[in-house]
Amino acid sequence: MIKLYRHALSGHAHRVELFLSLLELEYELIDVDLMAGAHKDAEFLKMHPFGQVPVLDDNGIILWDSNGILIYLARTYGGEAWSLGSPQEEAAIQGWLSIAAGPIASGPATARLVTVFGAKLDHDVAKARAATLFETMNKILDGQSYLVGAKVTIADIAAYTYIAHAPEGGVSLDPYPNIQAWVSRIEALPNFVGMQKTPLSDAA
Repeated sequence: MIKLYRHALSGHAHRVELFLSLLELEYELIDVDLMAGAHKDAEFLKMHPFGQVPVLDDNGIILWDSNGILIYLARTYGGEAWSLGSPQEEAAIQGWLSIAAGPIASGPATARLVTVFGAKLDHDVAKARAATLFETMNKILDGQSYLVGAKVTIADIAAYTYIAHAPEGGVSLDPYPNIQAWVSRIEALPNFVGMQKTPLSDAA
């Protein structure tokens, strides 16, 4: 059985859990106690040399980096429904994976790190980056259902969690109706599974 090493409040881990669920794969969740430093012990570092979650163990195939795992799962188990498509479509998806690792990580994800985990980072800068990102995304989603067009792809899965949970970081989605509609479309997918919310989820 597939094993997913994760933390319940990690958006990076949740994007993998969400995709596993959408693919209707059997998997076991293994919680890693980040507060106790379990991600830095010797055994865990054998799986992930940088000591981070998530880690995926697919019957002995060990993978880390959430976006890399999404690509692996799409190619291995996704079939036509989750195909990366033509070279042009795959390039567009890869562009959004880069956005997930860049502006999403440094914007809404970082803002949430400050409020939920108490990270000593610049909250105002993170919120400003989130606002800039969301303004652009709201325009892109004007007239199209998903980030790469009419079909849901792993680009949407990579982007969803930290955007849906942006209010936990003090970033409201109220000014961005197209993003709100996109979030609702993701949450309406068969077998959708959400990430655990914090008391800050309705704070923005």
